[in-house]
Amino acid sequence: MGDLLVLCYHAVSERWPAQLSVTPQAFERQLHLLSRSGFQGATFDRAVSYTPVARTVAVTFDDAYLSVLELARPILDDVGFPATVFVPTDYPANPERPMAWDGIDNWLDGPYERELRPISWEQLGVLADAGWEIGSHTCSHPSLTSLSDQDLARELIESRTTLAERLGRPCGTLAYPYGDHDERVVEATRVAGYVAAGTLPGRFPRPRRLAWPRVGIYHGDDERRFRIKAWSAVRWLRGTRLWPG
Repeated sequence: MGDLLVLCYHAVSERWPAQLSVTPQAFERQLHLLSRSGFQGATFDRAVSYTPVARTVAVTFDDAYLSVLELARPILDDVGFPATVFVPTDYPANPERPMAWDGIDNWLDGPYERELRPISWEQLGVLADAGWEIGSHTCSHPSLTSLSDQDLARELIESRTTLAERLGRPCGTLAYPYGDHDERVVEATRVAGYVAAGTLPGRFPRPRRLAWPRVGIYHGDDERRFRIKAWSAVRWLRGTRLWPG
């Protein structure tokens, strides 16, 4: 049996100091390190749907920032890895309008506002045609556990339907905004027709297809910290009581 590593990124930028952003240089070093270590790339759905026979990495991006297309894609193409981007579907129709929700709206009306631009529907279609997986990140990026049953179902079903209609292919995967989920949310995700969903936990529970733990990679992760996060022994440790929190 191989080793399966599922990574979660957000934006890529030369200058944006947000915790959710990594530099192209850091991203390139990280991917080349994985490639040299024998990892093969896969989309999120394929990675969690089949038992890997080799070292496998699924590179995922939450929020669908335009920088993923402009800066991350050329690096991924060079390494030969596909990727998965999870899209909040309220935003691609207006690509000049910055995305905004709790956690990023503090960057509005400042020098980094353009970093919040989304990938457009047309550009998402180009990525899908290139072999990328396009998954849902709900419609508006809410904390799902705080929603009523009705609003939860709407966020899950409407975003999945919109992606299928706009891209002309089914959508079966989801990333929970903020990694926020509980058993009610997981069950609603199943009822909405998803087959896999990604989380962002501190301590790793046993992986389930609708609650698959991903390793978050952030602005402050230098090469040493990235190696530690990606190391299979550390990921195993995160699934035990020895891991704090």
